[in-house]
This record gives sequence, structure tokens and C-alpha cells, in this order.
Amino acid sequence: MLTAIIDYGSGNLHSAEKAFQRMAGEVNAGDVIVTSDADTIARADRLVLPGDGAFPACRQELVDHTAICEAMEQAVIRDGRPFLGICVGMQLMASIGREYEDTPGLDWIKGEVVDITPSDPAMKVPHMGWNDLVLHQEHAVLDGIKSGDHAYFVHSFRFDVTNAQDQLAHVDYGGNVTAIIARDNMIGMQFHPEKSQHTGLRLIGNFLTWKP
Repeated sequence: MLTAIIDYGSGNLHSAEKAFQRMAGEVNAGDVIVTSDADTIARADRLVLPGDGAFPACRQELVDHTAICEAMEQAVIRDGRPFLGICVGMQLMASIGREYEDTPGLDWIKGEVVDITPSDPAMKVPHMGWNDLVLHQEHAVLDGIKSGDHAYFVHSFRFDVTNAQDQLAHVDYGGNVTAIIARDNMIGMQFHPEKSQHTGLRLIGNFLTWKP
């Protein structure tokens, strides 16, 4: 079994690599590598797409790395292999991002990425720090996770899903802010599981053994 953390020029790869390697060892899920090699991505059993920074810049990095993008599309959409998007990596799954300018996303899960506008103007943006997950439905990757468990967020934009059933969890930050999305063999987390201590490690372990 091979899990590929995709290196396309964006994302905190070191901390993600360490967390995924730790949990792969605990759940006997094989090897975890960080790679920018399209052939490796194409043959990987599971794919992880991290992302830090602005939506347009991260999307452009994927456009510039055409072979990576094509290998990812083949593995995830056509071959149905498990995929996890983290932070902006989750946002890139949307139809469109509206950060600075309208930028097409991968359009894997219908919705748009828009700015966080808390109902209380005293609440600061970016939404940064720990917040309580509110779960909407059951999912294999949420095994052992419950509403009230904490995750660590750093973001100024949120994924507004078109279909409510694609939202697995949200947090309250002056309104509903999507925390986890999923459809078919794909799942995305707005927070950083590698920085979310027990909750995040449990989610990573669940993903590494998930058989959609």
C-alpha cells in the first residue's frame, strides 16, 4: 500500500508527512511518501492534497504541474482511489474560488469558496485556532470522532457546498463554516489534521484504512 502526499509547490509537507507516516505505522497502512512524480501519483493507492496560501496561487501551481494534475484526475476520478484534500487542498475540490478573483476549481464537489463573514463583526478573520466540530452524518473516516471534538483551523475563506449532503461537519464561527466535505471516494478537511492532535490523528488513521 502506498499513500502519496502530493508536492505541487504548496502546503506544509513536513508536518503532514510525519503525521501520516506515524499513523500508517499504527494502522499497518503501508508506506507514505511526499512526491511530485506523476507516475508515482498515478499508481498510489491513496492520495493526499495539502495546500497553504491563496486559492488562485494554489490552483495555478496545479495548472503549471500538468502531469501531476492529470495523474491525480486519473487516480481519483477515473480509478476511484481514496483522496483527502487538506485546507486549501480541500477548497480546490470546489467548482470555483472567489478569493481575490474568480478562479475555477477542480469541480469535484459542487460549491464555491467564499470569504468568511461572521455575524458578529467583533470576530476576527482569519478564523485561527481551535474550534469544535459539529457532525452532520456518519462516515467511515469519522469513526471515533464526535461533535465537540476539537480541530485546528487557519483560514479566511470557507467552502459553501451546493448540496448539503456533501457537508459532513461544520464549525460555528459567527455562522456555519464547513469543516469536512465528502462524496464517493473523496473527502476534504478545512482544518489541519496533522496539527489537530488526537482528533486529527484519528481522522488520518481512519482515512488510511478507508475503503470507499
